Amino acid sequence: MRAKYLALSFAGLIATLGTAHAATDITFWHAMQGPLGERVNSIVDQFNKSQPDYVVHAVYKGSYAETMNAGVAAFRGGNAPDILQVFEVGTATMMYAKGAIVPVQEMSEKAGDPINPKDFLGAVASYYSSPSGKLVSMPFNSSTPVFYYNKDAFKKAGLDTEKPPKTWPEVAEAAKKLRASGMECGYTTNWPSWIQLETFAAWHNVPYASKDNGFGGLDARLEVNKPLFARHMKFLADMAKAGTFTYGGRGDTANALFISGKCGMFTGSSGTRASILKNGKFSLGTSTLPYYADVKGAPQNTIIGGASLWVFSKKSPAVYKGITKFFKFLASPEQAAAWHQGTGYVPVTKAGYELTKKSGFYEKNPGTDIAVKELDATTTKNSRGVRLGYLPQIRDIEDGEMEQIFAGKVSAQAGLDVMVKRGNELLERFQKSVK
Repeated sequence: MRAKYLALSFAGLIATLGTAHAATDITFWHAMQGPLGERVNSIVDQFNKSQPDYVVHAVYKGSYAETMNAGVAAFRGGNAPDILQVFEVGTATMMYAKGAIVPVQEMSEKAGDPINPKDFLGAVASYYSSPSGKLVSMPFNSSTPVFYYNKDAFKKAGLDTEKPPKTWPEVAEAAKKLRASGMECGYTTNWPSWIQLETFAAWHNVPYASKDNGFGGLDARLEVNKPLFARHMKFLADMAKAGTFTYGGRGDTANALFISGKCGMFTGSSGTRASILKNGKFSLGTSTLPYYADVKGAPQNTIIGGASLWVFSKKSPAVYKGITKFFKFLASPEQAAAWHQGTGYVPVTKAGYELTKKSGFYEKNPGTDIAVKELDATTTKNSRGVRLGYLPQIRDIEDGEMEQIFAGKVSAQAGLDVMVKRGNELLERFQKSVK
């Protein structure tokens, strides 16, 4: 009897081990750290526990640029991850990387579980779709710039905490009062090229580049040296000279200036909200981006930032089936709503937005729907977004020239002219490389 029991136990153990080893492993490289990284790990853990067939392994690989570079290098070395998170400016580069990626919609259709682009918010789906309307990557952490302000600092400066600045001149006036009240910094911004050039153009319904900002062809060229951009760069440079605008650096390095309470106003990604709420020691206000009221058509709509998930080629059918299942899990109303509510990123699916609205979340958390409202408009050829090759490198050029402009070392027009000249040289090189 004992021998029979041991035999059965051993057989059960073997069966259990066999089942465990039968699970298909999926490697997911991402750029989320801090509170966002914790949420990514939580989502992955929930998916892994929800079914026995697939195990997703989430691996943090550094900043957006570092993660993208690591993924590209791994593919060239024949050891690419299955899923790679790529920031939105890498979209054109990934799309034209021949043989490197598998379009998400095509993958899901072959797996027998189609991902429908109509399930996503229009502005989100269109950005990550091919000219034929098919999804090429999976929308995930989509953000858009919003205007944050420190209500405690506003109150101390004698500003109305419920009426934040709506125009750029109003921002300048509020910044003066904040500085006069003892604030170290009036206004700052993160991601300067994304917010002060790309989104600025869409918000004012003017072209950032020709050919519908690159959506219309590889021969698109930059147009950021036009009068409205020069006006805005000079405006910010004048604020910097007056001590009311503090340049906080490239990428998201300026976050610390606002979260620490040094700056009273801040334009940044809606996805920054989680970090501000966790680490900021003040009452937070959120509003729409400032604009110039005399510009016809402004404000129009903002464009998305953040990142999407790309799938590398040369993987097994089992892996693609598992990735499809994981992506469908991410797009479920419950997951999309929870991600949006917990991070500040927009709910990428319509169902996620409706579920959030139905729950009363927006009423309980004023300002959390600002990002959705900014995106919720019929886009124009100027406001759909930007799809240019070498855009990360172009941003580096733009950031470098803006640093010169804000420091008063070059004029706004001269700096913008350099951006266009050097940026267009990169676009010409990219155009030749994909022919």
